[in-house]
Amino acid sequence: MTIVANATAGVAGLAAWRRPELRGRGLWVVTALAEAVVLVQVTTGALLESSERFQVDRFHMFYGFVAFVTVGIAFASRDQMRGRREMFYGLVGLFLMGLGIRAVQVI
Repeated sequence: MTIVANATAGVAGLAAWRRPELRGRGLWVVTALAEAVVLVQVTTGALLESSERFQVDRFHMFYGFVAFVTVGIAFASRDQMRGRREMFYGLVGLFLMGLGIRAVQVI
């Protein structure tokens, strides 16, 4: 879910950067939902890992941590990217998609 959501948000963000008529509330709803999915998935994974019933590869947890931090940095940097916000969030979405793919590969 995280991979598909962030791929969709990333492509939508880059398309909106190139074509201003694609900008609007819908783009930001898709982006916010995709990033919320990352946060929910990382939080769920951390809770499952802390229960000691599940063991996962340390690199899998590392990629989750990097994704969590990436969402926070992207949110904190949004005001600095005026005029290029769609490009920025498009690239962030694709980066999160890549982290998700990589995290799945190390399970």
